[in-house]
Amino acid sequence: MSGESTELDELWGAGTPDGFRRLWAPHRMAYIAGETGTGEESGQCPLCRIPTRSDEDGLVLHRGERVYAVLNLHPYNPGHLMVVPYRHVAGLDELDLEESAELVAVTQQAVRALRAVAAPHGFNVGINLGHVAGGSLADHLHQHVVPRWGGDANFITVVGQTKVIPQLLAETRSRLAEAWPGNSR
Repeated sequence: MSGESTELDELWGAGTPDGFRRLWAPHRMAYIAGETGTGEESGQCPLCRIPTRSDEDGLVLHRGERVYAVLNLHPYNPGHLMVVPYRHVAGLDELDLEESAELVAVTQQAVRALRAVAAPHGFNVGINLGHVAGGSLADHLHQHVVPRWGGDANFITVVGQTKVIPQLLAETRSRLAEAWPGNSR
């Protein structure tokens, strides 16, 4: 750009404008860095520990042969869950064929259960590989399934830095576990 001032310069401060607006959330760095609340600070992998607990205490939705599904303790949206291999591996390429197949199958079950219980308009499904990719528990592979609704990032989220979760995790776990395909709970 030439030396003329733009609206972005005036609104967003120093630096070369790139056309992106940013919502700064520095309070999330402790979680992202695994400093507090992840369980890693105790030297124990929380994703390895969860299957040793009861379904209710661990927020487990489904236990498969090679993977399990669990509600995210720090959800982005109501019903945000993770599909996790029991085996402690960090890389997607470290899963064997059976683990990979079950990871996908249980993810499909998660989508079906969430549709039955919450009727989301869409989903974000994905894996963050490595800390730099946003993985706060990067040493143990897990796939996120985040239900999405039109308008779920509303004023309270953007302005108030607050995410509205309208249901207790225990109640969400109970409803999803009941709706889980093949579960007899």
